[in-house]
Amino acid sequence: MAIQEILDLEQLENDIFRSTVVNDSPGIRNRAFGGRVAGQSLVSAVRTVDPRYQVHSLHGYFLRPGDPVAPTVFLVERVRDGSSFCTRRVSAVQHGKSIFHMQASFQVPQLGIEHQNTMPSAPEPDSIPEISSMIAFDDEGFKQFEEWDLRRVPRTQLPHLPGKVAEQQVWFRHRDPLPDDPVLHICALAYMSDLTLLGTSWAIHPKEERDRLEVSSLDHAMWFLRPFRADEWLLYDESSPSAVAGRALCQGKIYNRSGDMVAAVMQEGLTRFPHTGAS
Repeated sequence: MAIQEILDLEQLENDIFRSTVVNDSPGIRNRAFGGRVAGQSLVSAVRTVDPRYQVHSLHGYFLRPGDPVAPTVFLVERVRDGSSFCTRRVSAVQHGKSIFHMQASFQVPQLGIEHQNTMPSAPEPDSIPEISSMIAFDDEGFKQFEEWDLRRVPRTQLPHLPGKVAEQQVWFRHRDPLPDDPVLHICALAYMSDLTLLGTSWAIHPKEERDRLEVSSLDHAMWFLRPFRADEWLLYDESSPSAVAGRALCQGKIYNRSGDMVAAVMQEGLTRFPHTGAS
């Protein structure tokens, strides 16, 4: 399904929106993809902000599993409108209950100091096979992402750094050209940023442990740093510095092919063994 359709929302009232796409693939966990809820929440926030403000960060909490075949209603609160920054709070609701909360911050363009770390080395995306040629989309719930070209760097080609225990690199881009609207590219990146990040935490563990895990995103934070296009190659450089107590912390830096760091991501996810207690 086209990302434009997924991110298209119906306006029900001032600051109230509803998703128009409800036939999401449930995948292997029979729940809505978290990136979809985050991306749509960001779209709803953007719809209430003057175009002179540009989104620069979001912080969200996944509260309940989303129903993949039910519409989601997004309630936007206008927290603050300032001369340089404005803030929005969004609640995503299904079946009368909040499934996701997000706070997003927007800023008018301004000048200041500039620097960034060097992009890590990575093999060119054209030299790596597509994920779709390595696994069956249906087996891993990837069918809903067929419009994206995803290429995971083989572990033997990762630039292992001393002290880093869990690392992963993924190149990705939208297969077809997207419209020039920068908001669409930002919301598309929010959508895709949740797909592979948590997997960094369990990739280094034995298969018998991975197969037992209950996994889901718990919270998600993003910072949008520089302009980019989601239909051009982006490198997602991911790591998991810690996993303990049934939770894993993951972080990612996203670069374009020219080496510009365009976004940064932090996420904590559930990575626990099955138990009988309440979630």
